[in-house]
Amino acid sequence: MDKTRVLISGLGGIAQIAHLPIISKMDNVEIIGVCDVDKSKAKTIAQKYNVKNYYFKFDEMIDSAEADCLMVATPTNLHKEQSIKGLEMGLNVLVEKPLARTFIEASAIIDVQKKSKKKLMVGMNNRFRPDIMMQESFISAKELGDIFYIKTGFLKKRSTVENWSVRKEESGGGVFMDLGVVMLDIALWLMKFPKVKSLTAVNYYHTFNNVEDSSFVLIRFANDSTVTIETSWSLHREDDLFYCNVYGKEGSAAINPLKIYKHMHNTLVNVTPLKMEKPANIFKRSYEYEMSHFINCVRSDLPNLCDGVEALERMKIVDAVYKSAKTGKEISFK
Repeated sequence: MDKTRVLISGLGGIAQIAHLPIISKMDNVEIIGVCDVDKSKAKTIAQKYNVKNYYFKFDEMIDSAEADCLMVATPTNLHKEQSIKGLEMGLNVLVEKPLARTFIEASAIIDVQKKSKKKLMVGMNNRFRPDIMMQESFISAKELGDIFYIKTGFLKKRSTVENWSVRKEESGGGVFMDLGVVMLDIALWLMKFPKVKSLTAVNYYHTFNNVEDSSFVLIRFANDSTVTIETSWSLHREDDLFYCNVYGKEGSAAINPLKIYKHMHNTLVNVTPLKMEKPANIFKRSYEYEMSHFINCVRSDLPNLCDGVEALERMKIVDAVYKSAKTGKEISFK
């Protein structure tokens, strides 16, 4: 098979930090076009990565370039329109998280994806972190027993200077849409997607007027398991905190650092693998694995790990988080 031809829409931070440096070094991939409304940025990045075609209008790129895949890394309000157009043009689509601003928008994308029969993958790179993959492998092997509680969170300073991320009409929400969706995805994936029974959420608006800067969520599942998620851009802390603590009936697993314990013979035994990625490499490695996985799925016609159907169910939960926070009430799921 010839090289997989890729278009990239949106040349902001994540495209420059992850997508472009990684994709440009893959032997079986060719970036044939990039697009950004910032004309200077589009031209400069195209020259930096030896991309022949650069565009300032998405429609112009999608109509004129012959490609196999589209990567959407634009503000969230553009995800629906651009993903749908890509799918309708017969392209496989990788869209950065979140899939859309709402469940309704996400549903429209999935409807088109099902008709197109093309790949749709949502950029949940943290599933590809070596430490989280190790947690998942222990859980899948039933080494920790039935998982009944996950406590997870992401507390960090707001890392982007892009103003669209704090304008609700563009981003869809604040810190939960940015960081909470990531932790929700990890928890659901590790728990094997149990049916949600109810959730309660509290959001705080200490920094911005129309998007939350801190969010705290409790989710109850039909199988009596529970997840708590805390995310914030503004808690007064000395350092960032990214964690996922998993508790099963026969053991537990945590990250940062990776620790896995199993209860055996009335003793808690440390069964953590000795050889793991150095923490400094985990962020980069997660994107390398993610991009490689997407391209391999396209080239081999295999199912992808973060498909649109999962993302649709996740967006239903996201909508409920904002509804609960707004009303101050628990939201029940049928």
